[in-house]
Amino acid sequence: MSTVEVTDENLASLIESKGTLIIDFWAEWCGPCRSFAPIFEAASERHPDVVFGKCDTEAQQKVAGMFQVRSIPMVVVFRDGVGIFQQSGDLPGPALDELLGQVAELNMDEVHAQVAAQQAGATEETGTESGCKSDSGCC
Repeated sequence: MSTVEVTDENLASLIESKGTLIIDFWAEWCGPCRSFAPIFEAASERHPDVVFGKCDTEAQQKVAGMFQVRSIPMVVVFRDGVGIFQQSGDLPGPALDELLGQVAELNMDEVHAQVAAQQAGATEETGTESGCKSDSGCC
């Protein structure tokens, strides 16, 4: 499966889709990003059930800002609309495969229960529905 470009216009629909989404934040001038690109692309071929997105931090500064991207490459993983993982730095192919395997094995009923409990706690502390500062609901 090939990768999809992540933009401000399609970010919400990609995140809200059922299943796993992994986003690679990158820039053309970034040497480690260029090294990681073929690893990410090869992983997309091995995991056809996962949506692989790429977000150019130069062209999509609003999206990069929402995720507080400070160092690239950076990978963010969502499953069923919930932010599961975020890490700066490139990952070797086997580590990327292991990460996606672990995400696939998650019991999402438990994850959603934990998110609901955290949001309830944030409501009690702040008096608002969510302590999250991101429109995407992650982080």
